[in-house]
Amino acid sequence: MAVPVLTAVSDAVWEARLVAALARGDLGVAVVRRCVDLADLLATASTGQARAAILSADLRRLDREALGRLAVAGVAVVALAPPGDEQAEQRLRLLGVRHVLASDSTPETMSAAVVEAVTAVRAPTPAERVATGDPREALSTTPAAPAARPAAGPDDPDAPDTADDAPAPGTGRVVAVWGPTGAPGRTTVAVTLASELASLGRPTLLVDADVYGGVVAQVLGLLDEAPGLAAAARLANAGTLDDASLAGLARTAAPHLRVLSGLARADRWPELRPAALDVVLERARSLSAVTVVDCGFCLEQDEELAYDTGAPRRNGATLAVLSAADTVLAVGTGDPVGLQRLVRGLGELRDAVPGVQPRVVVNRLRAGPVPGDARREVTAALARYAGVDDLHVVPLDVAAVDAALARGRTLTEAAPSSPARLALAALAAELVGAGLPAPRRRRVLSRR
Repeated sequence: MAVPVLTAVSDAVWEARLVAALARGDLGVAVVRRCVDLADLLATASTGQARAAILSADLRRLDREALGRLAVAGVAVVALAPPGDEQAEQRLRLLGVRHVLASDSTPETMSAAVVEAVTAVRAPTPAERVATGDPREALSTTPAAPAARPAAGPDDPDAPDTADDAPAPGTGRVVAVWGPTGAPGRTTVAVTLASELASLGRPTLLVDADVYGGVVAQVLGLLDEAPGLAAAARLANAGTLDDASLAGLARTAAPHLRVLSGLARADRWPELRPAALDVVLERARSLSAVTVVDCGFCLEQDEELAYDTGAPRRNGATLAVLSAADTVLAVGTGDPVGLQRLVRGLGELRDAVPGVQPRVVVNRLRAGPVPGDARREVTAALARYAGVDDLHVVPLDVAAVDAALARGRTLTEAAPSSPARLALAALAAELVGAGLPAPRRRRVLSRR
């Protein structure tokens, strides 16, 4: 049985010759529709009429988002680039197209590539379904996201933070900092953790991916008008994001520490598409040894109930980051209200991202709201109601956090002896398998 194929080529004359050539002989493919543009192609693909599509490299508005919708519809993609146009071929590769041929290829070569692309189509993994927002048994032609990454090796802390210090391609780790509603201190934990990783000599990239109210730039005293994550997502969606452009968009905040600022306004959330964020994070693995991402709190996917077709998903950015992360830190507040939200949020996190094993961080722990030994009571409560055995506690230190915020500095710089900073420094060293530096000995002055 012939494979049903759609065509979408900008040159109508050349497309007519292509269709006529594919129609001659028994090549195993059959053109069921010639689409006039990308919108026509996506609409036809969603009806299930075809299993493959032949596209031209210069098709208007062809981006990763469109290719993702074709993948969700179960349509394999074969792209045609002008002979000798390496730039067009590279752009198609960056967009995730596996099968790229020269436009002057023979009909036999094109039909063989179509059959091979359809054969290679597989069912998506649970993480990919979360990233695409499609609950159906859809098919995907994009490669699976890597599951685990090896720990980054040590670097010289005195060396400058340049692109030459970056790890081997694809070996960096992604740490997602998430927490339920109620401002449990996700940004403080993310910023301090990134600062501590940088102080250990690890090239670190701090990404603000909170679509509801990202404030990483304000916390560090940086201008948020400069393009950051939104600009990187646009380049990724267009297939033009590389390591050099990502490094140019990230601002240097300290030695070994770069910052990719978030959205200046919350209503710009549609610019952070999940498919584009996957590319940004994959590039970040090559740019930095560790990428720390400050996520939004909400995990709802109710857009699927309101739209019959692919819908813009405000929480898709958070779900995409959590699915791609090697380590997820779930941050909660150390009081009765915060613990209740954390217990319920952990259940929602496991439902939204199957297979995730978060590490729990209880922030702002203090003795007042919790009777008795606060640490012991919180540990027992989370073990009983959430099954949490590995717990990391960060004590409350309002004075140190306020001093750092007022100066636009991290806790590492503003309050190095703060108990909160020391707790997060221990967590950072544990994440990368590094030992903490020896504490400075205080000089004691004796009185005569």
